[in-house]
Amino acid sequence: MQNVEPKQVPEGAQLIDVREDDEWAVDHAAGATHIPMSEIAGRTQEIDPDRDIYVICRSGGRSQKVAEYLENALGWEAINVEGGTDRWRDEGLPMG
Repeated sequence: MQNVEPKQVPEGAQLIDVREDDEWAVDHAAGATHIPMSEIAGRTQEIDPDRDIYVICRSGGRSQKVAEYLENALGWEAINVEGGTDRWRDEGLPMG
């Protein structure tokens, strides 16, 4: 599994936010798709395995677990966004 800093996520990337509904409602990275960690196994059809898959949460812990799941259970390459939405916001990247 690869890890990247928020500023390394390309514009228009497939970015999956795995935080819970209440966290998502407060703010989220612009352009992210919301699939809570608890729902990921049942919603994998919403993820395009032919594109790079960037996974983000609040600080990087949950997204790392989801990225590992996508790799180990499905054989998809996934990229964890280190520092998560907190770092994304702190670095001044676009929020939704």
